[in-house]
Amino acid sequence: MPFELSSHLSAQATRVETVLDHLLDENRTEGEIERPQRLLKAMRHAVLGGGKRLRPVLMMETAALFGRTDDGVVVAGAALECIHCYSLVHDDLPAMDDDDLRRGQPTVHKAFDEATAILAGDALLTLAFDVIGDERVHRDAGKRLALSRELSRASGIGGMAGGQMLDLESEHRTRSEPEIRTLQAMKTGALLRYACRAGAVLGDAPDADVDRLTRFGEVIGLAFQLADDLLDVEADPAAMGKATGKDAAAGKATLVGLMGAENTRQELDRLLSEANDLLVPYAERAGILIALARFIVQRKN
Repeated sequence: MPFELSSHLSAQATRVETVLDHLLDENRTEGEIERPQRLLKAMRHAVLGGGKRLRPVLMMETAALFGRTDDGVVVAGAALECIHCYSLVHDDLPAMDDDDLRRGQPTVHKAFDEATAILAGDALLTLAFDVIGDERVHRDAGKRLALSRELSRASGIGGMAGGQMLDLESEHRTRSEPEIRTLQAMKTGALLRYACRAGAVLGDAPDADVDRLTRFGEVIGLAFQLADDLLDVEADPAAMGKATGKDAAAGKATLVGLMGAENTRQELDRLLSEANDLLVPYAERAGILIALARFIVQRKN
Protein backbone atom coordinates (compact mmCIF):
# COMPACT_ATOMS: atom_id res chain seq x y z
CA MET A 1 0.00 0.00 0.00
CA PRO A 2 1.52 3.38 -0.98
CA PHE A 3 2.69 5.44 1.94
CA GLU A 4 0.36 8.29 0.99
CA LEU A 5 -2.72 6.08 1.24
CA SER A 6 -1.44 4.41 4.39
CA SER A 7 -0.97 7.77 6.09
CA HIS A 8 -4.38 9.01 4.97
CA LEU A 9 -6.17 5.86 6.10
CA SER A 10 -4.43 6.06 9.46
CA ALA A 11 -5.59 9.66 9.92
CA GLN A 12 -9.17 8.79 8.95
CA ALA A 13 -9.17 5.73 11.21
CA THR A 14 -7.96 7.91 14.08
CA ARG A 15 -10.96 10.21 13.58
CA VAL A 16 -13.26 7.18 13.83
CA GLU A 17 -11.36 5.85 16.85
CA THR A 18 -11.78 9.16 18.67
CA VAL A 19 -15.56 9.08 18.21
CA LEU A 20 -15.76 5.43 19.27
CA ASP A 21 -13.67 6.10 22.37
CA HIS A 22 -16.06 8.90 23.33
CA LEU A 23 -19.16 6.77 22.68
CA LEU A 24 -17.75 4.08 24.95
CA ASP A 25 -16.56 6.20 27.84
CA GLU A 26 -18.04 6.03 31.34
CA ASN A 27 -20.38 8.96 30.88
CA ARG A 28 -24.02 7.99 30.67
CA THR A 29 -26.17 9.50 27.95
CA GLU A 30 -29.68 10.79 28.50
CA GLY A 31 -32.05 7.95 29.35
CA GLU A 32 -29.33 5.53 30.50
CA ILE A 33 -29.50 4.36 34.10
CA GLU A 34 -25.99 2.93 34.51
CA ARG A 35 -23.09 1.57 32.46
CA PRO A 36 -21.89 -1.70 34.05
CA GLN A 37 -18.10 -1.64 34.11
CA ARG A 38 -17.52 -5.22 32.98
CA LEU A 39 -19.83 -4.82 29.99
CA LEU A 40 -18.29 -1.47 29.07
CA LYS A 41 -14.77 -2.93 29.24
CA ALA A 42 -15.81 -5.83 27.03
CA MET A 43 -17.31 -3.43 24.47
CA ARG A 44 -14.14 -1.33 24.48
CA HIS A 45 -12.05 -4.49 24.06
CA ALA A 46 -14.12 -5.40 21.03
CA VAL A 47 -14.12 -1.99 19.40
CA LEU A 48 -10.87 -0.26 20.38
CA GLY A 49 -8.52 -3.19 19.86
CA GLY A 50 -7.27 -2.12 16.44
CA GLY A 51 -8.60 -2.70 12.94
CA LYS A 52 -8.45 -0.80 9.67
CA ARG A 53 -11.86 0.88 10.11
CA LEU A 54 -12.39 0.10 6.43
CA ARG A 55 -16.18 0.41 6.46
CA PRO A 56 -16.39 3.84 8.09
CA VAL A 57 -13.47 5.07 5.98
CA LEU A 58 -15.26 3.95 2.82
CA MET A 59 -18.32 5.86 3.99
CA MET A 60 -16.24 8.94 4.73
CA GLU A 61 -14.41 8.86 1.40
CA THR A 62 -17.63 8.35 -0.56
CA ALA A 63 -19.21 11.33 1.21
CA ALA A 64 -16.04 13.33 0.50
CA LEU A 65 -16.50 12.58 -3.20
CA PHE A 66 -19.57 14.83 -2.99
CA GLY A 67 -17.95 17.48 -0.82
CA ARG A 68 -18.87 16.38 2.70
CA THR A 69 -16.02 15.85 5.17
CA ASP A 70 -17.37 17.10 8.53
CA ASP A 71 -17.49 15.13 11.78
CA GLY A 72 -21.13 14.13 11.25
CA VAL A 73 -19.97 11.65 8.62
CA VAL A 74 -17.46 10.24 11.12
CA VAL A 75 -20.29 9.75 13.62
CA ALA A 76 -22.25 7.79 10.99
CA GLY A 77 -19.14 5.73 10.28
CA ALA A 78 -18.77 4.97 13.98
CA ALA A 79 -22.32 3.59 14.00
CA LEU A 80 -21.43 1.28 11.13
CA GLU A 81 -18.26 0.18 12.90
CA CYS A 82 -20.28 -0.74 16.01
CA ILE A 83 -22.34 -3.10 13.83
CA HIS A 84 -19.20 -4.60 12.32
CA CYS A 85 -17.54 -5.10 15.71
CA TYR A 86 -20.66 -6.65 17.22
CA SER A 87 -20.70 -9.16 14.38
CA LEU A 88 -17.07 -10.09 15.03
CA VAL A 89 -17.73 -10.64 18.74
CA HIS A 90 -20.59 -13.01 17.97
CA ASP A 91 -18.80 -14.72 15.05
CA ASP A 92 -15.91 -15.58 17.36
CA LEU A 93 -18.13 -17.37 19.90
CA PRO A 94 -17.78 -21.15 20.38
CA ALA A 95 -21.26 -21.66 18.92
CA MET A 96 -20.15 -19.93 15.71
CA ASP A 97 -16.53 -19.84 14.45
CA ASP A 98 -14.94 -20.60 17.85
CA ASP A 99 -11.92 -18.30 17.51
CA ASP A 100 -9.45 -17.48 20.26
CA LEU A 101 -7.73 -14.53 18.56
CA ARG A 102 -8.95 -11.40 16.83
CA ARG A 103 -6.52 -8.73 15.60
CA GLY A 104 -3.78 -10.51 17.51
CA GLN A 105 -5.63 -10.19 20.84
CA PRO A 106 -7.83 -12.63 22.77
CA THR A 107 -11.40 -12.60 21.50
CA VAL A 108 -14.00 -11.09 23.82
CA HIS A 109 -15.30 -14.42 25.11
CA LYS A 110 -11.71 -15.43 25.92
CA ALA A 111 -10.79 -12.13 27.56
CA PHE A 112 -14.06 -12.08 29.54
CA ASP A 113 -16.59 -14.91 29.18
CA GLU A 114 -19.25 -16.09 26.74
CA ALA A 115 -22.20 -14.40 28.43
CA THR A 116 -20.37 -11.07 28.55
CA ALA A 117 -19.39 -11.43 24.90
CA ILE A 118 -23.02 -11.99 23.90
CA LEU A 119 -24.13 -8.95 25.86
CA ALA A 120 -21.28 -6.83 24.48
CA GLY A 121 -22.38 -7.70 20.95
CA ASP A 122 -26.01 -6.95 21.78
CA ALA A 123 -25.08 -3.60 23.31
CA LEU A 124 -22.93 -2.59 20.32
CA LEU A 125 -25.75 -3.49 17.93
CA THR A 126 -28.25 -1.32 19.78
CA LEU A 127 -25.74 1.50 20.26
CA ALA A 128 -25.29 1.70 16.49
CA PHE A 129 -28.92 2.71 15.97
CA ASP A 130 -28.69 5.29 18.72
CA VAL A 131 -25.66 6.82 16.99
CA ILE A 132 -26.99 6.79 13.42
CA GLY A 133 -29.92 8.91 14.66
CA ASP A 134 -27.60 11.64 15.97
CA GLU A 135 -28.53 15.04 14.52
CA ARG A 136 -24.92 15.57 13.46
CA VAL A 137 -25.24 12.74 10.94
CA HIS A 138 -27.55 14.74 8.67
CA ARG A 139 -29.71 17.81 9.15
CA ASP A 140 -32.63 16.04 7.41
CA ALA A 141 -34.40 13.70 9.87
CA GLY A 142 -35.92 11.83 6.92
CA LYS A 143 -32.48 10.96 5.61
CA ARG A 144 -31.35 9.85 9.06
CA LEU A 145 -34.40 7.57 9.24
CA ALA A 146 -33.62 6.15 5.80
CA LEU A 147 -30.00 5.53 6.80
CA SER A 148 -31.18 3.75 9.95
CA ARG A 149 -33.64 1.59 8.02
CA GLU A 150 -31.03 0.63 5.42
CA LEU A 151 -28.47 -0.15 8.12
CA SER A 152 -31.01 -2.46 9.75
CA ARG A 153 -31.61 -4.28 6.49
CA ALA A 154 -27.91 -4.55 5.68
CA SER A 155 -27.29 -6.02 9.15
CA GLY A 156 -30.28 -8.31 9.53
CA ILE A 157 -32.00 -11.35 8.09
CA GLY A 158 -31.62 -10.23 4.48
CA GLY A 159 -28.06 -9.03 4.99
CA MET A 160 -25.17 -9.83 7.33
CA ALA A 161 -27.00 -12.02 9.88
CA GLY A 162 -28.76 -13.97 7.16
CA GLY A 163 -25.46 -14.43 5.35
CA GLN A 164 -23.89 -15.81 8.50
CA MET A 165 -26.74 -18.32 8.74
CA LEU A 166 -26.15 -19.41 5.15
CA ASP A 167 -22.44 -19.68 5.91
CA LEU A 168 -23.08 -21.97 8.89
CA GLU A 169 -25.41 -24.09 6.74
CA SER A 170 -22.74 -24.39 4.04
CA GLU A 171 -20.38 -26.44 6.22
CA HIS A 172 -19.67 -29.84 4.64
CA ARG A 173 -22.20 -29.12 1.93
CA THR A 174 -21.80 -28.47 -1.79
CA ARG A 175 -23.03 -25.08 -2.96
CA SER A 176 -23.17 -23.66 -6.48
CA GLU A 177 -21.29 -20.51 -7.50
CA PRO A 178 -24.50 -18.37 -7.49
CA GLU A 179 -25.34 -19.66 -4.01
CA ILE A 180 -21.87 -18.78 -2.71
CA ARG A 181 -22.03 -15.34 -4.29
CA THR A 182 -25.38 -14.69 -2.61
CA LEU A 183 -24.00 -15.86 0.75
CA GLN A 184 -20.97 -13.61 0.45
CA ALA A 185 -22.98 -10.61 -0.77
CA MET A 186 -24.99 -10.90 2.44
CA LYS A 187 -22.43 -11.93 5.05
CA THR A 188 -19.62 -9.58 4.02
CA GLY A 189 -20.84 -7.47 1.14
CA ALA A 190 -23.96 -5.97 2.70
CA LEU A 191 -22.12 -3.67 5.13
CA LEU A 192 -19.54 -2.64 2.52
CA ARG A 193 -22.34 -1.86 0.08
CA TYR A 194 -24.07 0.14 2.80
CA ALA A 195 -20.88 2.08 3.56
CA CYS A 196 -20.61 3.36 0.00
CA ARG A 197 -24.33 3.93 -0.50
CA ALA A 198 -24.70 5.76 2.81
CA GLY A 199 -21.67 7.91 2.06
CA ALA A 200 -23.30 9.09 -1.15
CA VAL A 201 -26.56 9.79 0.72
CA LEU A 202 -24.67 11.73 3.40
CA GLY A 203 -23.07 13.79 0.64
CA ASP A 204 -26.50 14.59 -0.83
CA ALA A 205 -25.51 12.95 -4.11
CA PRO A 206 -28.06 12.76 -6.95
CA ASP A 207 -29.95 9.47 -7.20
CA ALA A 208 -27.92 8.29 -10.21
CA ASP A 209 -24.71 8.77 -8.25
CA VAL A 210 -26.15 6.99 -5.21
CA ASP A 211 -26.93 4.03 -7.48
CA ARG A 212 -23.44 4.11 -9.02
CA LEU A 213 -21.73 4.15 -5.63
CA THR A 214 -24.05 1.40 -4.41
CA ARG A 215 -22.81 -0.79 -7.25
CA PHE A 216 -19.24 0.18 -6.42
CA GLY A 217 -19.89 -1.03 -2.88
CA GLU A 218 -21.29 -4.34 -4.16
CA VAL A 219 -18.21 -4.91 -6.33
CA ILE A 220 -15.67 -4.19 -3.62
CA GLY A 221 -17.74 -6.20 -1.14
CA LEU A 222 -17.30 -9.31 -3.26
CA ALA A 223 -13.65 -8.45 -3.85
CA PHE A 224 -13.08 -8.11 -0.10
CA GLN A 225 -14.52 -11.57 0.57
CA LEU A 226 -12.56 -13.20 -2.27
CA ALA A 227 -9.35 -11.63 -0.97
CA ASP A 228 -10.24 -12.80 2.54
CA ASP A 229 -10.83 -16.36 1.31
CA LEU A 230 -7.45 -16.33 -0.44
CA LEU A 231 -5.78 -15.11 2.72
CA ASP A 232 -7.45 -17.90 4.71
CA VAL A 233 -5.78 -20.36 2.34
CA GLU A 234 -2.40 -18.70 1.87
CA ALA A 235 -1.61 -16.17 4.62
CA ASP A 236 0.52 -16.60 7.72
CA PRO A 237 -1.59 -16.60 10.92
CA ALA A 238 0.83 -14.18 12.59
CA ALA A 239 0.31 -11.64 9.80
CA MET A 240 -3.46 -12.09 9.96
CA GLY A 241 -3.67 -11.83 13.75
CA LYS A 242 -6.03 -14.83 13.79
CA ALA A 243 -6.13 -18.48 12.79
CA THR A 244 -6.15 -19.33 9.07
CA GLY A 245 -7.22 -22.42 7.14
CA LYS A 246 -10.46 -22.59 9.08
CA ASP A 247 -12.79 -22.50 6.07
CA ALA A 248 -11.31 -25.67 4.61
CA ALA A 249 -11.19 -27.36 8.00
CA ALA A 250 -14.89 -26.59 8.54
CA GLY A 251 -15.76 -27.71 5.03
CA LYS A 252 -17.19 -24.28 4.18
CA ALA A 253 -18.16 -23.45 0.62
CA THR A 254 -16.04 -20.62 -0.81
CA LEU A 255 -15.35 -19.40 -4.33
CA VAL A 256 -11.67 -20.14 -3.78
CA GLY A 257 -12.55 -23.75 -3.00
CA LEU A 258 -14.83 -23.91 -6.03
CA MET A 259 -12.72 -22.03 -8.60
CA GLY A 260 -9.18 -22.45 -7.32
CA ALA A 261 -6.71 -19.75 -6.31
CA GLU A 262 -5.62 -18.70 -9.80
CA ASN A 263 -9.15 -18.24 -11.12
CA THR A 264 -9.98 -16.32 -7.95
CA ARG A 265 -7.11 -13.93 -8.63
CA GLN A 266 -8.42 -13.40 -12.16
CA GLU A 267 -11.88 -12.64 -10.76
CA LEU A 268 -10.33 -10.15 -8.34
CA ASP A 269 -8.65 -8.40 -11.28
CA ARG A 270 -12.00 -8.26 -13.09
CA LEU A 271 -13.74 -6.80 -10.04
CA LEU A 272 -11.02 -4.19 -9.60
CA SER A 273 -11.44 -3.18 -13.24
CA GLU A 274 -15.21 -2.82 -12.81
CA ALA A 275 -14.73 -0.79 -9.63
CA ASN A 276 -12.37 1.57 -11.46
CA ASP A 277 -14.79 1.92 -14.38
CA LEU A 278 -17.59 2.90 -12.02
CA LEU A 279 -15.47 5.78 -10.71
CA VAL A 280 -14.44 7.16 -14.11
CA PRO A 281 -17.07 9.96 -14.08
CA TYR A 282 -15.46 11.46 -10.96
CA ALA A 283 -11.97 11.64 -12.48
CA GLU A 284 -9.23 12.66 -10.04
CA ARG A 285 -11.75 13.28 -7.23
CA ALA A 286 -12.08 9.49 -6.93
CA GLY A 287 -8.36 8.87 -6.49
CA ILE A 288 -8.62 7.75 -2.88
CA LEU A 289 -11.54 5.40 -3.58
CA ILE A 290 -9.62 3.88 -6.49
CA ALA A 291 -6.62 3.34 -4.20
CA LEU A 292 -8.91 1.82 -1.55
CA ALA A 293 -10.32 -0.65 -4.07
CA ARG A 294 -6.80 -1.67 -5.06
CA PHE A 295 -5.85 -2.06 -1.40
CA ILE A 296 -8.86 -4.31 -0.77
CA VAL A 297 -7.86 -6.57 -3.65
CA GLN A 298 -4.14 -6.67 -2.84
CA ARG A 299 -4.19 -6.64 0.98
CA LYS A 300 -2.02 -9.09 2.93
CA ASN A 301 -4.01 -9.23 6.18
